Amino acid sequence: MSLFAERTSHVSKPLISTINEATLLGFLIGLVPVIIATLIVGFLGSGTITLDGLIEAQKTRYALWVVDILPFAFALLGRYVSTMMASQAGAISSHQTDALRAQTAALETRALHHATHDTLTDLPNRVLLADRLQHAISVAQRDSKRLAVLCLDLDRFKEINDTLGHDNGNLILKQVASRLEATIESPNTIARIGSDEFGILLYDPPSPDVITKFSRRLHKALELPFALDRFNFEVEASIGITLFPDHGNDADMLLQRAELAMNAAKQAHDGFSLYSQEQDRFDPRRLALMSELRRAIEHDELLLHYQPKVNLHTGQVNEVEALVRWNQPGHGFISPEDFIPMAERTRLVKPLTHWVLKRAIRQCAVWRQSGLEIGIAVNISARDLHDPHLPDVIAGLLASSEVNPEWLVLEITEGSIMVDQRRALEVLTRLTSMGLRISIDDFGTGYSSLAYISKLPISEIKIDRSFVIGMVKNENDAVIVHAIIQLGHNLGLKVAAEGVESQEAWTLLEKQGCDSVQGYYLSKPMNSVQIIHWFNESPWALGKEAQRNVAGQAE
Repeated sequence: MSLFAERTSHVSKPLISTINEATLLGFLIGLVPVIIATLIVGFLGSGTITLDGLIEAQKTRYALWVVDILPFAFALLGRYVSTMMASQAGAISSHQTDALRAQTAALETRALHHATHDTLTDLPNRVLLADRLQHAISVAQRDSKRLAVLCLDLDRFKEINDTLGHDNGNLILKQVASRLEATIESPNTIARIGSDEFGILLYDPPSPDVITKFSRRLHKALELPFALDRFNFEVEASIGITLFPDHGNDADMLLQRAELAMNAAKQAHDGFSLYSQEQDRFDPRRLALMSELRRAIEHDELLLHYQPKVNLHTGQVNEVEALVRWNQPGHGFISPEDFIPMAERTRLVKPLTHWVLKRAIRQCAVWRQSGLEIGIAVNISARDLHDPHLPDVIAGLLASSEVNPEWLVLEITEGSIMVDQRRALEVLTRLTSMGLRISIDDFGTGYSSLAYISKLPISEIKIDRSFVIGMVKNENDAVIVHAIIQLGHNLGLKVAAEGVESQEAWTLLEKQGCDSVQGYYLSKPMNSVQIIHWFNESPWALGKEAQRNVAGQAE
């Protein structure tokens, strides 16, 4: 029995039962006068009350017949009334049931719509897009068709939200959704799958060129400024594209890889990008690699190599840069370019940095105790720079190894500073107040403000290797290098150059007043044993006077 039928039954049954009880009671009440009248008539006729007298009274007294009929008439009337009332109650209950059923159906439809559609734009949401995509994949596999999945993300939309507020941001999102929806033709699907992210499913695109043209149409749809109050705002987007069956055989994989391609397009400022495996830094092999890296950190299976850095004014090495290396059992040497970027995107970067700091500081202490007076530089990631506990960690490591803070240099990138300037400044100020030196690595490749850089508590900037390598043959690179050296000196900073691979570059940097250099021309990174031999044999470790003596002996 359905819920509505039960409600109807619960309403009508008690009502009919109550009416029947009242009818029976009325019948019994009407029967009492009949009995009394019969007794009176029988007594008046014979002077006594006997059964025969009562029967005779009923036979001969016609007036009693009328009285006898009344209880039955009332009973029939009561039954009729009860039937009519029960029927009306049933009709009322049925009407209420139908209304409840219609209301519940409407609520169920609305709930289903909300579960599969975005409440702001009323477009399909990620759940519905994935469902349609999975169904489309089944049909495409059967009919040997192709599919395309596009992931469109608005560029710098957070700035709009932060500047205008989320309410105004939502108004712009509605306008964006309307424009994109007008661009999509049936049976293709567009959905809002994130805050400012939209997904598009194209059925059986004839060629990649058609998808490219379609992506340009989407960009064109967003070209006109968006009106909000008295202002107009321009909105740009980055689009990632995946194809079925080329880039995946299920909905989740195609959507995930479309988002990876979108991120690649955003970083390259290309507008749109077709997925390629090089963009996928989170494939299963790499995820397994991160698990193995965690184990390597915990079991002390990593190594530090050290690259010397020469002071061009003294000709002496007084500092080395610590570089982490990983020889994984079963895989051999794994490039830092493979595991460090992944570690920086996960929580592994902090334990990795702490491991490097601990080993580097300990090695510095060993060298100092043996009479090798050199400092050591360690690279710090953006996550580390924004960790308020980092100064305390370093302070503890320095104290436990009895290392002077001035012997330690922390190298940070421009980009890591600009992520959260306030927090970065707080951490850097604490570090420099402890006596540590701060160097800006890869200078010239970031987007930092020079005015902001001048306010940072730093002591050195390192020119990015891309300019140094090209400066010998590329006049523009040489001009950039010279400008950075002059800028650094005008700000009261030391200037270092990395990526020095030739005598020509060395000589040019020395003429331009660069303070120090490092690179393969001087030495490749070496382990702790190799670098001791290098210091014992290399004239660069002894200074310019020793170098001249060595040169004289060679003559």
